[in-house]
Amino acid sequence: MKFRSDPSGIRGSIAPLVTPFTGTGAVDHDSLRGLVRFQLEAGSHGISLGGSTGEPSAQSVQERIAGIRTVAEEIGDRVPFLPGTGSHTLGETLEITAAAKESGADAVLVITPYYARPTQEGLYQWYATVAREFPGLPVVAYNVPSRTAVDIAPDTVRRLFAEFDNFVGVKETTKDFEHFSRVLHACGRELLVWSGIELLCLPLLALGGSGFVSAAANLAPQAVARMYELWEAGDFEAARDIHYALHPLVDLLFVETNPAPAKWVLARQGRIASAHVRPPLVQPTEAGLARIRTLLAEGGDLTRQIGA
Repeated sequence: MKFRSDPSGIRGSIAPLVTPFTGTGAVDHDSLRGLVRFQLEAGSHGISLGGSTGEPSAQSVQERIAGIRTVAEEIGDRVPFLPGTGSHTLGETLEITAAAKESGADAVLVITPYYARPTQEGLYQWYATVAREFPGLPVVAYNVPSRTAVDIAPDTVRRLFAEFDNFVGVKETTKDFEHFSRVLHACGRELLVWSGIELLCLPLLALGGSGFVSAAANLAPQAVARMYELWEAGDFEAARDIHYALHPLVDLLFVETNPAPAKWVLARQGRIASAHVRPPLVQPTEAGLARIRTLLAEGGDLTRQIGA
């Protein structure tokens, strides 16, 4: 919560954790605490839970709230905590956001409501409601049109940023790189913008982005954090070296639906007790596992930097 009063300092690699489950499918809070410790040891600049990588739509509201409380407690204000609190219903979004605020979250990531396909006015009203309800809590829009079937427009972001002091940024998970530029152009570079697309993390920094929320940080947290630090230090070639070295791990994440491949690797490394994913996701197929093993062999050096 100590970072809540100045969200402009929430920068760098914000690691979006998987949600570990036991072999029978319950949320595994012990493994979740271990993942937080792993990220802190690796030097991640912040932690998130409840984005797409965390399987939020497969969990109940109470499970999501319990996970947020576990992570907040384990972080203990050492780095910023930005949990995902959005849902497809406004009531659930407000309930989870309230719990995140009470737990000490520094900001919240609120996904564009999925399935309903709202207009831009509907999106404005949605985020305006959240911002008004929690005036002291920084709100970050989470734009992921590949999963929600709706894209929050730069002008809608500009409108929210201009009208609400606590609407501070957007996590952009779109492969339309022009969109990143148009959002920053519309709002000014005071807007905090993070990339959720792994191979656009480094390019976004050149536009003035704040950092990234990259699923690759689950497997190679030190490398992802170091890439940001090198860029900020002006060592652009070394940052590019890490960007390209991450390619096999990025491809690994999406051999089959994220986060099943990442969970398989984390379980293999002993970082989580089980690779279980909840329906409708399934464990990687044999063909998928063959590809995952190949990519892990290519990019595995980056996963071993912190005792893996």
